Amino acid sequence: MFREVVRKKNAITHDECIKILKTELRGVLSVIGDEGYPYGLPINYYYNEENGSLYFHSGKSGHKIDSIANCDKVSFCVYDSGYREEGDWALNIKSVIVFGKIRAVNDFDRAMDICRKLSYKFTSDSEYVEKEIASFGKNTLCLELIPEHVTGKKVKES
Repeated sequence: MFREVVRKKNAITHDECIKILKTELRGVLSVIGDEGYPYGLPINYYYNEENGSLYFHSGKSGHKIDSIANCDKVSFCVYDSGYREEGDWALNIKSVIVFGKIRAVNDFDRAMDICRKLSYKFTSDSEYVEKEIASFGKNTLCLELIPEHVTGKKVKES
């Protein structure tokens, strides 16, 4: 059902994919938007090593939420900052695409725990995190992407 990387020599291992998902801060979440048009948006996320799911925080309404309500199938693309080989201008980038289904986390306490974990990717200031959760938690929707297929590759921009 899901396609594999065409150029097998460019494929990266599942472990390399997980490393990227664990370390990078942002990616592009793509949903099926209005009139069947793809809608991709940059978004930060949290990768849960225990269950392999990805989590996002969101407002409770908008284009993304309407699109998810119409179709729960999504893709999420993450790529690293890349590197250059000595003496070469071209950038080498590793990217990961996760295909799966997305749903709301309806348990408020669990959702806020996930939002804390996501926040700690960006700051260690627990006072700030708790203040944000107290102020905005009730208006925050936590989304869980359950992967069905994960693929990754390394490309050289040349």
